[in-house]
Amino acid sequence: MIPSRLKIAYAFSGIVALFAFVAAGGGIFLPGLYRDNEFVKAAWYGNDLVTLFVIAPMLLGALWLAWRGSARALLVWMGLLVCVSYNYAFYLFGAAFNAFFLAYLALFALPLYAIALAIFEIDPDDIGSNFGSRTPVKWISGFLAFIAIPLAIVEIGQIGTFLFSGVLPQTIVDTGHPTGVVYALDLSFVIPCLLLAAVMLWQRRPWGYMLGAMMLTKGFTYGLVLIMSAAYIAGFSLQGKWDPLTPFYVFIAVGSFIGGLALLWGGGD
Repeated sequence: MIPSRLKIAYAFSGIVALFAFVAAGGGIFLPGLYRDNEFVKAAWYGNDLVTLFVIAPMLLGALWLAWRGSARALLVWMGLLVCVSYNYAFYLFGAAFNAFFLAYLALFALPLYAIALAIFEIDPDDIGSNFGSRTPVKWISGFLAFIAIPLAIVEIGQIGTFLFSGVLPQTIVDTGHPTGVVYALDLSFVIPCLLLAAVMLWQRRPWGYMLGAMMLTKGFTYGLVLIMSAAYIAGFSLQGKWDPLTPFYVFIAVGSFIGGLALLWGGGD
């Protein structure tokens, strides 16, 4: 029997999937919705495509399998909720105000509530029992750290350059947004969670398996978002060239996909 709080979390995630379809579809098919500059609009369109055709369908599939009792699908489901919340934080805090503001609010907040409710009902030791001694935690931990550390170096370096020279990071210039939303989210949430997952997974702690699976799921899906957004920016604007970090985005997406498969299905006893 599914605990009541987990049922509520599943209900929330069903609403999240519906809002994701609506918000992403509206972004693609409603002309004039986005009021941002051309650089940001191109990023939104790439993001919307991945959300509409990958993230939202995956969320529904993982939700269905988790409802049926799959522990691995439960972790993928939670990772997708992390991705949706992180993703729509950019829309909520970084997009020019538009008609979908309340949808962005729901897509940021409801996944967090769903994860909080689910955690109350999850036994980490029970989750950990699904992973065997052959689960390749060492290289997966190294991969997570290898994503986190360069990302931290690049972003802190850009902030440091501004402190010493007064030159704004190029991301701020391109978006025309007065604050550094990407720095705020990455340095306060993504990078610490990646490093924590790497350490705990290396030690084979139950929470390491959980957080590792969630961050790998987020890495795969948001890696696709970054690739598609870079493609839109290169193809439809503005700079006339690909983001120089695109190979790193591909590395994140492909590595997270392989790492997720290896973690969730590659090492059971």
